[in-house]
Amino acid sequence: MADKLTIGILTSGGDAPGMNPAIRAVVRTALANDMPAIGVLNGYEGLMNGEFKPFGARDVGGILQRGGTVLMTSRSPRFMEPAGQRAAIRKMNEAGMGALVVIGGEGSLSGAYALSKQGVKVIGIPGSIDNDIWGTNIAIGTDTAMNTIMEAVDKLRDTASSHQRAFVIETMGRHSGYLAVMAGIVSGAEMVLIPEVPSTVEEVVAAVEKAYMRGKTHAIIIVAEGANIHTTDLAAVFDKMDVGFKTRMIILGHIQRGGSPTAYDRLLASRMGVRAVEALVEGTHGVMTGLKGREVEFVPLSDVISNKRQVNAEYYRMAEILAR
Repeated sequence: MADKLTIGILTSGGDAPGMNPAIRAVVRTALANDMPAIGVLNGYEGLMNGEFKPFGARDVGGILQRGGTVLMTSRSPRFMEPAGQRAAIRKMNEAGMGALVVIGGEGSLSGAYALSKQGVKVIGIPGSIDNDIWGTNIAIGTDTAMNTIMEAVDKLRDTASSHQRAFVIETMGRHSGYLAVMAGIVSGAEMVLIPEVPSTVEEVVAAVEKAYMRGKTHAIIIVAEGANIHTTDLAAVFDKMDVGFKTRMIILGHIQRGGSPTAYDRLLASRMGVRAVEALVEGTHGVMTGLKGREVEFVPLSDVISNKRQVNAEYYRMAEILAR
């Protein structure tokens, strides 16, 4: 066990509900192991600039239920350059920071791996509403985002049925269709468009027309933002065609990132935060905490960034079957 190892914590990239519970868990578990904790503000930019704040147990009180991240976050192309990484390591050494816990998505974990290769003791925690990180069943924030989408679609269906309309609803997911597929299943969408499976306008039009011919009072089409057909283009096509329904377009946008984390995300984030510190206590680093089955395990960062998570084909097929 490393005696008096000082642990830094940072959040990077897009925020995700559950980051605050993870921060809380890291800080309090570190203190329980007689390890000082330092919060790094503004992600990797803050790491390079030395924006550090010592964290005690009370500093993370009252944040369990809050969305976003109290450490704030940013995207930092500068950090991905060798000079930026050297600057970050220099600031860590000056502050006596012997280890770093990074909470974030693919880009954040790539940054963590870059530091790890230079000898920094790093642990990654997956935080991304897109659930596009390899090596974990689910990332922090995904469950909350899914519930946000489901609630939004349920409300839109109410008004769609009242006015006999079709709604084209865009979810986040530039490179991953996980949110869109799962939303399609739990919300009963007529069709789901995702980046991994190209679709045609003709297929979407046919799905809406079939819904109308079956006597449905509404139609829901869910489109991941990275799908090969853009939401605005699809809505424009519907405006020019007679598909039975009047069409409206909704882009859910950043509302999917906000909100109080669900019980599931709070528990997952807490478990991963505790395990991240336990890894450092055990002398393990260069890994990410990943949920495998019911257990939180350690996955090498090298494997995380060299593999691409794919949308489960079974879930996509399920969405198609249940839409009939």
